[in-house]
Amino acid sequence: MQVIEYEGFNEMKEGADAPMVDPELFPKWILFENNDLLVLDKPGWLVCHPSKNGPWSSLVGAAKEYLSVDSIHLVSRLDRETSGVVILAKHKKAASIWQKGVEHRKVKRNYLTILRGEMTEEKNIETFIGNDPESEVFVKQRVTQESRKSQRALTHFIPLHAQNQHTLCLIKTQTGRKHQIRVHANHLGNTIVGDKLYGPDESFYLRFIEEGWRKEWVEDLGMSRQALHGLSVEHHDIGTSFMAPVPIDMKGYLDKQAGWGLEKIETKIDETLTKLSCRESEE
Repeated sequence: MQVIEYEGFNEMKEGADAPMVDPELFPKWILFENNDLLVLDKPGWLVCHPSKNGPWSSLVGAAKEYLSVDSIHLVSRLDRETSGVVILAKHKKAASIWQKGVEHRKVKRNYLTILRGEMTEEKNIETFIGNDPESEVFVKQRVTQESRKSQRALTHFIPLHAQNQHTLCLIKTQTGRKHQIRVHANHLGNTIVGDKLYGPDESFYLRFIEEGWRKEWVEDLGMSRQALHGLSVEHHDIGTSFMAPVPIDMKGYLDKQAGWGLEKIETKIDETLTKLSCRESEE
């Protein structure tokens, strides 16, 4: 069994050789816990849903082992290579409160990402998203025309800092479509650093599925996983919010590759979230 810590993305693999959760490390991911919820800071190499490779191969499986329970409710999920806040409900009543909040758009999510290129102004993107018939990857999406098979998607890009052909960007989504942020970033021409599917060449994704991660790909991709982080989740009706710190791998990339000083980054994030909260309360 291969064990990889939160910071360790260099050994990512698929299938039976995929990394497993270290039971001793799991408690360090806990952001909040009470009788109703278990809120975790998911690392960017771990799937949420149960896997055939055993309980310690997924976030839900590891959570059930940690709590010694037979079932738990996944209220919010993230793609495997997206890190950040994931909410698990310990019982049906708590799950219902959060799921209804999502349905009625009372639950708001904020994401943090590193984009290629310098974005200097806020951008609101509203398009339809659907399957990409030109791709060899079945799950790949693209911006398309309105149809019975496409879905409306709205994404708000808020640049926090742009320098050295990179942008640290806060993202708010008003819809939750498959790969929405990645599709819209690609549509803008500002692909996410480390994105194997929507980045420079989708063949990286296909080779990753077959072979696992190769260190030499860093030169083209920048990171071994997409630089996308579920920064915060807030339920407006009950006044509850959770926030996950900027992950070490994204901080390291900004410091080493983009040459940024990191001291002001988290301050800028806090200031922007406060301004957005005030703006929303006035609307």
